[in-house]
Amino acid sequence: MPESELASHIRRNVTHSLDEDIATGDLSAQLLSATQISTAQIITRQSAVLCGTQWFDACFLMQDPNCVINWQAADGDKISAGQTLCEIQGHTRALLSAERSALNLLQTLSGTATRTRLYVDEVAGINVKIMDTRKTLPGLRQAQKYAVRTGGGHNQRVGLFDGILIKENHIAAAGGIKLVLEQAHRLAQPGIGVQIEVENMAQLDEALNAGAKLILLDNFDQDGLSAAVKHTGNRAELEASGGITLATLRKVALTGVDRISIGALTKDVESLDLSMRFRT
Repeated sequence: MPESELASHIRRNVTHSLDEDIATGDLSAQLLSATQISTAQIITRQSAVLCGTQWFDACFLMQDPNCVINWQAADGDKISAGQTLCEIQGHTRALLSAERSALNLLQTLSGTATRTRLYVDEVAGINVKIMDTRKTLPGLRQAQKYAVRTGGGHNQRVGLFDGILIKENHIAAAGGIKLVLEQAHRLAQPGIGVQIEVENMAQLDEALNAGAKLILLDNFDQDGLSAAVKHTGNRAELEASGGITLATLRKVALTGVDRISIGALTKDVESLDLSMRFRT
């Protein structure tokens, strides 16, 4: 994604978060002098993969454009419990008003990147890609997809507008695999991928014969995945999906599939435990 496009998403995420939290004004922050300056540190209570520093920075800079933030770690770095991540200096009111939004975004994206890294590390040495899905937190799709990349994973289509995934209901409504693939290939513009989901070997064979080049094997067991890889050869790229956990991931990868999609990367996020502590 171009930096300008990412920056636009960051602004929208941060603006929405601050508006949701502050609305007409931070009543608690008004207890303090408008001219007071403070310094604070962000400390992690857990080991993790850091992600979301740009979102974090934007929260404070929208409240105090002269705020100074010095990071001691960068997105993608492994961080340890008790580590100081950054130091912030700015107007006290601004620091307090932005704190919750900044931490919410940083802890959520770090949680996404950390979970992704667990899955990526589990298949180390195997030629397979760990893919995300559209099962993201509402309003944070681009942010979480960035976090997946930060954790070493790969992105699927962003939404319904930039890729075609033919699922069971599409096949049934269109009248079959051959017909729906023909329609998809007529519709797809250059750069738009076409993927079809199959549920058994008969459907796999039908999709291959219809010219499918990217096939999702839905809820195939390990033997079924191995058989599908052998039957397909180099005719198409295969993706395993459905019920795959960290405990079963490596066995799935060893079947020879090209990609494994994991909804849990973005939907089952355990946020990182962070705190902001004032020094002055």
